[in-house]
Amino acid sequence: MVIVEFIIVPLGEESLSRYVAEVIKLLEGRGIKYQLTPMSTIIEVPTVRDALDVIGETHELMFKMGAKRVSTTIRIDDRRDKERHMEDKVKSVMEKVRGDRHQGSRSGD
Repeated sequence: MVIVEFIIVPLGEESLSRYVAEVIKLLEGRGIKYQLTPMSTIIEVPTVRDALDVIGETHELMFKMGAKRVSTTIRIDDRRDKERHMEDKVKSVMEKVRGDRHQGSRSGD
């Protein structure tokens, strides 16, 4: 699986929530796994091509909604030696956080 973070900004807009809502509707309509964060959207798709296709659609959606200029930023995590998912990355970090916390409390006993 490819994990991709993207940010789409219709320039000149003060509030972006209506644009983000339409992006989320598009992702849900396509059955694409996503995570919405305060600053970006993260998707998980089988290939980089799949990611670029859907991000291209969301980019064009901004113009259909009336934007005159759009800036899109994309970060791609494409690991091919083993399959993993968004939650795997978060789980790995949180296990280390909890492990360190537990070790620290034991050493202070």
